[in-house]
Amino acid sequence: MPEVAEPGFRFVSTASSLSGTPGGWARDMLREGEIALVADAGGLEAIDAVAHALGVVTIPVVRGEASAEAREQSVMSHAAALPLVWVAPAFSDGARAWARERGPMTLLIESGAPLSEDEQHRIERFVATLGRQSE
Repeated sequence: MPEVAEPGFRFVSTASSLSGTPGGWARDMLREGEIALVADAGGLEAIDAVAHALGVVTIPVVRGEASAEAREQSVMSHAAALPLVWVAPAFSDGARAWARERGPMTLLIESGAPLSEDEQHRIERFVATLGRQSE
């Protein structure tokens, strides 16, 4: 997957959430975006599996933090001024408020397991909407 010079959006997820998605799904969805992973119980093995599925040698990882609140703050900082797709097992009320109030579009997907087909379709629709807005 070639690196995007100026990504249209950021995608942050646990590696385990992407396991089991159809071959090429994440690569196709990320054509205009940039991914960063959050380490979870799957560890380096899950991160490696995502990198292999995407066909990349390296992949960004959001730094580990001592608390869930600090992890959320790191993801929010990483999002910067770009639209964001954020997949996590749970979101605090503060993260939900941040997503509602920020200017760029934000999609929160609460999932601690591999993404379901419905969740994948929600993400695809969101990314398609972003693409139409940039035309």
